[in-house]
Order: sequence, then C-alpha cells, then structure tokens
Amino acid sequence: MEIRKYVVETDRGVVASQHRQAAEAGAEVLRAGGDAVDAAVACAFVCGVLEPWMSGPAGGGAAMHWRADTGAAHALNFGMRSPAGLQVADFPLSGEGIAGDLFPWDRVVDDRNVHGAKAIAVPAVVSGLEIAHARWGRLPWSDLLAPAIAHAKAGMAVDWYAALIIASATRDLARDPDTAALFLMDGQWPRPFAWTALAEDRLDQSRMADSLDVIARDGAAALHGGDLGAAMAQDVRDKGGYLTSDDLAANTAQFQTPLAVRYRDAMFHVMPGLTAGPTFAAAFGHLAQHDMTTPEAAYPAYARALAAAYADRLSSMGHDGEIPAAPGCTTHFSVVDRDGNMVAHTQTLLSIFGARVVSPSTGFLMNNGMMWFDPVQGRPNSLAPGKPCLMNVCPALGAAGDRHFALGASGGRKIVGAVVQLASFLTDFGMDLQAAFDQPRIDVSGGERIVADAALAPAVIEALTAVSSVSTARGSMLPYPFACPAGVMTEGARQFGMTEPMTAWGDAVRE
Repeated sequence: MEIRKYVVETDRGVVASQHRQAAEAGAEVLRAGGDAVDAAVACAFVCGVLEPWMSGPAGGGAAMHWRADTGAAHALNFGMRSPAGLQVADFPLSGEGIAGDLFPWDRVVDDRNVHGAKAIAVPAVVSGLEIAHARWGRLPWSDLLAPAIAHAKAGMAVDWYAALIIASATRDLARDPDTAALFLMDGQWPRPFAWTALAEDRLDQSRMADSLDVIARDGAAALHGGDLGAAMAQDVRDKGGYLTSDDLAANTAQFQTPLAVRYRDAMFHVMPGLTAGPTFAAAFGHLAQHDMTTPEAAYPAYARALAAAYADRLSSMGHDGEIPAAPGCTTHFSVVDRDGNMVAHTQTLLSIFGARVVSPSTGFLMNNGMMWFDPVQGRPNSLAPGKPCLMNVCPALGAAGDRHFALGASGGRKIVGAVVQLASFLTDFGMDLQAAFDQPRIDVSGGERIVADAALAPAVIEALTAVSSVSTARGSMLPYPFACPAGVMTEGARQFGMTEPMTAWGDAVRE
C-alpha cells in the first residue's frame, strides 16, 4: 500500500502545517489580507491547542523570515533557557545507563531532567511570535489569536491518532494530577476515540482558552513579566521546579544575523548559534566536495556529509553517543504569502508532552527543556543555570534561480538530515516540491548506523553499506523512522506547499 499527499499550487499564498486546521487558520488570515507573519501567528497558536503534546505557549523554537521586497533573510531565535535558580546538584546521575528519551545522556535519578517540574526551562515562543508581528504584521494581534481561542473553547477532539498518542504516554501523564485531569479518563485511563461521528470526546481546554484570551489582549508581556507568567511560574515552583517571573522577563526572542550558506548555484539561510543551522551548513560544506550527478549516487554523499557534520556538532556542542528510540515533540510549518514573503517556523516542547506537567493556572502543558543539556559536568553542553538550550530546530530558506523556498521539520535529531536532503533535492536535482517530498530519505543523526528508507533501490542501499552499517525502515504514521517536514516554494508567479505524506494530520492549504 502506498500513502501519498499532493502538492498544493496557487498564484496566492499557502500554509503547510503538521495540522490541517492550523494551516486553515493561517490560510484564512492570508485571505483577509494578512502577511505571511500574520498567518504564522495564527497557525502557531492553533498548533499549540490542537497538537498540545508537540508545542504551545510554554515552549520555544526558532524561525527564518524571508522578505521579498528587500530580498533579505532574518533569523529569529525564541529558544528556551535554564532557570537562573537551577541547582545542578538536584540532578545526580543514577548510574543506570542512558536516559530513555531523546538524547544519549547518562541517566539522572528519577529522570528529573525528563519529566516533572525540575525539567522545565524558560519558554519564549509567544515572544518570538509577537516580535515578528510587531515588525511585519498587518492585522491586529488579537484577531490572530481568535482561531486558537475558539478551538480551545471547543476543546480538541480526540480522534484515533490523538487517542493513540495519549495512550502511548499514559503512565507518564498520570504522574501529574493536572496533566492526568486534562488528558486521561478519570485521571488514569487512556481516552477512547469515537468510532462514529455520533459520539465525540473532547479535551477540556477552557483554562487554556482563558489564558490565550489574556495573551490576545496583553501580548507577550502577559507571560514575560505579567500576571499570567507569574501564575505559571508559581505553579512550576509549587510542583518543585525553578521557574520565576524574573526568568520569564529575561528570556525574550532576539533577531540574529542569519547563517548564509552558499552552495554551488544556490544560497541558503539558516539559524546561527545553538541550533541545527551550523550542522546544516557543515553538511553542505561536505556535499560541495562530492559528485552529485544523480539522486541515487548522492545517497552515500549524504551519509558521509551528515556523519561528518554530526561528529562536529556532537564534539563541540553536545556529547556523542547512541540515540535511544523515542518520539520527539515538535511542530513545524512553512508559509508563503501572495507577495512572496516566507516564514519557516519551528516550535517545540522538546519531548512528547514536554515535562508531562500542566500549569493549572494557565492550562498550558510545560516543556522539558532541561533534557537538552548533558547532565555530566565539564562537557560542551553541560547542565548549568541561566544557560541557553542547544536546540535541534532547523528552519531554512533557500534560493536557486527563480525559486525560493522555506523548509523545516519536526523529529528531534532527525530534523537536520531531512532538511539537508530536501534542500539538495530542490537545488542539486531541480526537483519540484512534490518530487522532493516523495523522494526516499536516509537518517544519519549520531551513532554509526544509517537508517535507510526501504523504498530506496537495492543498489543504493548496497552503496550505503560501503559507508557504514545500514538498517532499513518503511515509513509509518506512528512511530515514524524519519523526520516530518513541511515546506513552501515560489517559482515565477506560482506558489506551492507540501507536508510529509506520513503525517496523520499534516496538510497544505491555499489562500
């Protein structure tokens, strides 16, 4: 059986998101005359309501913005930080091997850096949305939050996919009474999904709706120095964490100089600093030394380039090691408006369901940003107070000839490999967006093993074995062995949008 999605094409704007209803909210904003940034704000907040285990106002991330009138790229970092009051001594090593989550860190006693209030970092995603809107937005901020507020008032419908996601984390969700009350039946059981349209189970997100209404009125200041943020911080401290109002006031989004990556006849712009942007740049530096004559011949080059780039990343930015198989908790969407302005936006809670802690005062599911840090001291990314998190996000902009595109993905350490390959498909081989997203990929994201899509030709897989050991995997909706990208492209007067075919809810929606 083959599962496919099809590219959306139009002479107007497109929003490509992991959740179709979030994409629809963004597309409606474009129809109302909004900028790509306006659509991004609406899409981001709806994602936080309808994919609450992936992202939300208590998360962080980064975005790349392309302004068509000036031909300029802008990097916006709204990453998380560790709280200033964090106590490293609260995270002793257990001596029980590696942690059973996203990263190969030594395990901490009680997994305190994975779940629970001590795992919570200082969020900044709302600040990131507001600062971009203040610079380029056309429509009122409060109007852009209206779709998310409406969805939260109605409550997210629990379909088969949501029920499966919740069931996969039931034991961890039951640890926190407020999280259990929101996601579980009677605070302890997985939620059933409706077999027919006559019965429908919905989450009670009314408290979240009230909080979003406050943000709609007061902006990011409500969280970063305001009463809403103070209440959220108090909730975290009441549960044993460190978050304070001062932490929230100090951690706001910042524009940064993008990392420009020239590659043959193409130009890419990615995030600098503690993101996957430098790893993307390193990978293309290696690819520039290889013969990329055909996609099939390119796969060994991808494997070598990504392995080398990840070796650099893990030696200078974080500790090396084998990667445990665990789900990521991130969402990515890409937007292009009718004028050609673009946004590649990635936001995250880090692990699935973040810290598995809900702030009862706000209704927000909290992040577990402490998992980004190595708990062993004396390493490049060691846990410390007041320190920015090392993120895997890789929103990217690209240009080649009369084409411009915006890409990104969810999937933890698998993100950068997916974005590198898609960017290469579009530039090295001139694929259209449909062909690029349909093209099988490999994953090389640490460790020595290559994971190859089983749809690749046997000769390609054989060539990969000359690089390293190879295992094959077929795409599935859950678990998914590769990253889940979303992208938009403009070529001439036409705009295109596409999402990963194996995402259950993902879709692109035209203006």
